[in-house]
Amino acid sequence: MPEVSRFFGIVITMYYDDHPPPHFHARYGTGHGRFNIASCSILPGSTLPPGARRLVLEWARLHRAELMANWQRLEQDLELERIDPLE
Repeated sequence: MPEVSRFFGIVITMYYDDHPPPHFHARYGTGHGRFNIASCSILPGSTLPPGARRLVLEWARLHRAELMANWQRLEQDLELERIDPLE
């Protein structure tokens, strides 16, 4: 599982065999969600608690360019780069 960041118990991952649109995954406890990088919005089916969802969206807005760069790295089968956590 390619982890790109971790903060406040939230784990952010991106997968090499994933499908468009460009997105990332977030896990917190037993909750999970997928987030569209371009729009910084949550995709349907999320089970993340509201507080964790807000933190992930705040982090994604700060690191949108880095997330997009990592998505492009996935498309080229290159190693993902770590992204600073939310502090």
